[in-house]
Amino acid sequence: MTRLNNTIEKSMFYGAKPDIFEKARLLRFNMTKEEKVLWSILRNNKMLGLRFKRQHPIYRFIADFYCHKIKLVIEADGKTHLKDENKEYDTNRNCEMEKFGITVLRFENEEINDKLENIKLCIENKCKELLMANAHPSLTE
Repeated sequence: MTRLNNTIEKSMFYGAKPDIFEKARLLRFNMTKEEKVLWSILRNNKMLGLRFKRQHPIYRFIADFYCHKIKLVIEADGKTHLKDENKEYDTNRNCEMEKFGITVLRFENEEINDKLENIKLCIENKCKELLMANAHPSLTE
């Protein structure tokens, strides 16, 4: 793997280690059906011209989708995320990401399958909100 300069690594990958990059690369080849559906609406800057990356390393985690410009993570959660021990892990993971100023949106696979238009609208609204906050930081203080 080619190493990026430290500034990019710290700002975009939040110090992720090489093993996380390798796991992310493997996950890109094994996306779930729901991740593929979300990727179809996020890829190629389709969402408000924003660039999302799939299976993106962040610190010790791998985000399903990440837009660095607005610091937004989007997660597609399968049934395993409904178990109590996984709910706690996800909550802690969200807290860790929030320490980096990252917003996390989570959608259950069932929602993605049954209510895609609502999901798209939710993502678009959150993107607009974060873009506005970046353009006018005083509005969020």
